[in-house]
Amino acid sequence: MSATSPHVFDATAEGFETDVLKRSMETPVLLDFWAEWCGPCKTLGPILEKLADEYNGAFVLAKVDVESQQELGAAFQIRSIPTVVLVKDGQLADGFQGALPEGQLREFLKHHGIEPGEVAPAAPAEDEAPAAIDPMIEVARLREAITAEPDKAELKLDLALALLQAGEAQEAERLLDALPANLETDDRAVRARARLGFAALLKDAPGVDALNAAIAADEGDLRSRHLLGAHHIVAGRSQEGLEQFIEMLRRNKQFEDGLPRKALIDAFRVVEDEDLVGQYRRKMSALLLV
Repeated sequence: MSATSPHVFDATAEGFETDVLKRSMETPVLLDFWAEWCGPCKTLGPILEKLADEYNGAFVLAKVDVESQQELGAAFQIRSIPTVVLVKDGQLADGFQGALPEGQLREFLKHHGIEPGEVAPAAPAEDEAPAAIDPMIEVARLREAITAEPDKAELKLDLALALLQAGEAQEAERLLDALPANLETDDRAVRARARLGFAALLKDAPGVDALNAAIAADEGDLRSRHLLGAHHIVAGRSQEGLEQFIEMLRRNKQFEDGLPRKALIDAFRVVEDEDLVGQYRRKMSALLLV
């Protein structure tokens, strides 16, 4: 961190993953690409530093000297300076070029939910993960509960989620379609809708054993990896699914018009484990910067 401010530091390629990507999982990081010879940079830089202090931890400012950090400049494809990039949750969220006035800078920050003095609270730590529940047992339990309380819509949402884990996508979709308006925007319903997108990929697709065999025969079979990842996501085996998608990205970022990245982003909408999502967001960002 800067000797004069705890909210400003010089970013380097060596420390980028820890200082920027990992840090952005808790606090937004604003990257300021600049150079000593750049006149507009000398106008913008002091304003950004002032805002970083004023916002008091709501974001941190990472200064990137493109002369000494050419690797970072190339990774971000910087063509002109100053260029500012916002990194949130391990991903590149937004950015702009040129020296914006202070008012527009404040609007830019506000647009991304960054207000003076506001710091995102850390997620509470849990001592241990809950034991996994057999989805078929849960389906049977919820059917009995709905028989006893047929008008309780929350139980039908719970049943839809259990059915998805059990591989019964069609019945799950019918239940989701019948939910009352107040539950359609429930986080669990939104995640279930996203999971249905993966389930749709699996219509007429090979089973898990066949896909594992195909990958064993050819580790570069990215189509099989995509389908296997979808199987895992639908079944609630989140880490196994994310691992297949990250391996796709590692092997070929451009496969089928960027499918590995799209699959990861869709999976992030489904997975409820925020720590796991954060871990794979960082992996994705690191691979995209290579």
